[in-house]
Amino acid sequence: MSSIENANGTLESILLKVRADKARQEDYVAPTRELQFQTKIVEDGPNQPQIVLERNGGMPTKVLDVNDVAFQQISSRAKLHVNDTRRLVENYGEEFDPLMNRIWQKEDKGVMVRTYADEFRPERGLARAFVSDSFKTFDNHHFLEASLPGLMESDARWRVVNGTITEKKLYLRLRSLVHVGEAKLNDPQALGLLLSNSEVGHGAINVQQLIWTLMCLNGMETQNKTRSTHLQSARGEDSYGLLTDEAKAADSQALSLRLRDVTASYARRESFDVALEKMKAAHEDAVDAKPVDAVSALTGVLKLPKASESKILDGLMATLQQPGYNDGGISRATLVQATTQVANQPQTHEDDKQDWMRLGAKVLDLPSAAWRQVSEAIPAAA
Repeated sequence: MSSIENANGTLESILLKVRADKARQEDYVAPTRELQFQTKIVEDGPNQPQIVLERNGGMPTKVLDVNDVAFQQISSRAKLHVNDTRRLVENYGEEFDPLMNRIWQKEDKGVMVRTYADEFRPERGLARAFVSDSFKTFDNHHFLEASLPGLMESDARWRVVNGTITEKKLYLRLRSLVHVGEAKLNDPQALGLLLSNSEVGHGAINVQQLIWTLMCLNGMETQNKTRSTHLQSARGEDSYGLLTDEAKAADSQALSLRLRDVTASYARRESFDVALEKMKAAHEDAVDAKPVDAVSALTGVLKLPKASESKILDGLMATLQQPGYNDGGISRATLVQATTQVANQPQTHEDDKQDWMRLGAKVLDLPSAAWRQVSEAIPAAA
């Protein structure tokens, strides 16, 4: 096995956090009628929504602070817009609590409250997800146990580029040390891989092929939809608790094998060469408009908020300073890089980075009519 760790120790940091998180994970399954919603009034900050798990079956009463992910899920399951729920909690907490509790009583549903225990106060904790009681759990330690051996054994010689764990997901991005090529002089590219997992209902295991621009480490998802695979396990199904240890081990082994096979298929040189040829062609697609006008048109074509225009412009300025793109001209490839570069901007949240990588691929694959609208800065129809 070869090491896939980078010089920053990213993988080690992720493993340490996963281990610590696993030690304090607790799940509670209950009908909503047995829960209570309450707002803790905070004088010098935003009010804190909480869930109270009443004493039951020998378990003491627990008070759980609700994080933003669980709060949005509570709002959604009550069929309320999260912004309205947040405003009511902040300004009318005492009046809103009885309404939410009435909803939980009248629209009784089984839920799983995924929590982190408080090490020093067993009666307290953090609610990190509020999902259906049939939610299929596949946690980050399961994910890494299943995926890391295959990555380390791969002929692609993967190396971690970056990764992190947010409240929503674990992200691990890698690049191949052997599958590399130039889209243009001084524009080296490498095959990449994204693996992500959510413990809190924001997507199952995802394996996605990437292309990295090595001069700046901008990443772009390949647009081939067959290159994105969601994998599931029997874990979390109603019958899982009935399985023997042997059957559970077989299920984990089956998932490990599927992950190994999927990542192996994404490590092939042929699929990388297809994406590399697209980038070569994109360098030849010249923009015949002023940069500001082209970016404005691109924002419209991608149907992005107006505020995104300045982000792409910042990405364009950064791109025009890097080798392979600093010859004075602007092309489709330049705008691909300008878009994906937003993922590297400090203000971009980790959970939004993949959206910008995906948008870069969308720019690369724009149909001819849409590309003409961008390259000639044709205003969008009213």
